[in-house]
Amino acid sequence: MDPLLDVLIANNEYVKGSHVSGLAPEPTRQLIVLTCMDARLDLFAALGLHLGEAHIIRNAGGIMTDDVVRSMLLSSWALGTRDLLVLQHTQCGLHGLNESALKDRIEAGSGVRPAVQLGSFDDIERRVRESVWRARAEPGLRLRRVLGGVFDVATGAIRQV
Repeated sequence: MDPLLDVLIANNEYVKGSHVSGLAPEPTRQLIVLTCMDARLDLFAALGLHLGEAHIIRNAGGIMTDDVVRSMLLSSWALGTRDLLVLQHTQCGLHGLNESALKDRIEAGSGVRPAVQLGSFDDIERRVRESVWRARAEPGLRLRRVLGGVFDVATGAIRQV
């Protein structure tokens, strides 16, 4: 099994069917969702979204980083988004991660110690609040509403924080 070849083959099948031509680049719900890159999160199904309705920004931990701010500025000012949902999840790989030990492992395997913070955390609700606070405090963002939540990977339920 070759994951890269598999996705290219799947793309050939996708092209034969329907796809997104004709959709505008502006999300019709004017919504940004900041969430984790975890492969278990099927956000379109869980949030009742369809293609063209929201910008989904994903990174390890769903953390409000400088690059997320950059993407949100573009989303808001160039493409009209106005609302933000910060959605982190249970059973996240960063929850309780020993960041120093992982950096040691990376350095041992690559010869280079990462200078970046990897984003480990111990309190998921606090992490959601921190991202919500940062979004609300960013002077360049023009958001109407910012909500935070925790997605339960076992049930699919979202608990608002």
